Amino acid sequence: MTSTQMGLLTGLVLGLAAAFGGFYAFLIVLVLGTVGLLAGRYLDGKLDLAQFTSRDRGGDFHGQRDHHVR
Repeated sequence: MTSTQMGLLTGLVLGLAAAFGGFYAFLIVLVLGTVGLLAGRYLDGKLDLAQFTSRDRGGDFHGQRDHHVR
């Protein structure tokens, strides 16, 4: 399944949830869809969770490295 087909299918499911279930059903489908997407990418090896859990990022508070002028 291509990314275009997956996007279309996701849009259709979210649209049906919004039309027949209301706003809260839309939000539940959106959140669970996002969790499913992240789980699928992790299982496919396309998502590295270490980049989100690493404590030493090598930068300051804003994620930028300190560059000292000599």
